[in-house]
Amino acid sequence: MSSRRLARIRRSLNALCLTLLAGLSILTVAIAPALHAQTENQERKIVYRVEPEYPPDLKRVGIGGYVRVDATVSPSGAVEATTVIGGNPVLGEAVVKAIRKWKYEPKSSRTKATLVFHFSP
Repeated sequence: MSSRRLARIRRSLNALCLTLLAGLSILTVAIAPALHAQTENQERKIVYRVEPEYPPDLKRVGIGGYVRVDATVSPSGAVEATTVIGGNPVLGEAVVKAIRKWKYEPKSSRTKATLVFHFSP
């Protein structure tokens, strides 16, 4: 591959990354005021928690932000379902992968939790 073609590809990738960062910044500003209160209002205690892995490619190019996820927890404490409701989809996949391994304290009924994660490069 020629050096001219590589330079063109790098410029295109840099432009794409800047566009993504600008979009994520707007999204973060729009949802940030509501985040703090939602993280404090947990109905059930987490017994076992796995932290989400920061995707290396996004970390390397400096893409971060908030991810909001709704989780449904079974009476036994296992996470049954997750839905990403805001944030970068790639970061959302990392969060969902981790949350599915979480274990909450048992309770007599199914509950829902809104979880917020911040990825800072």
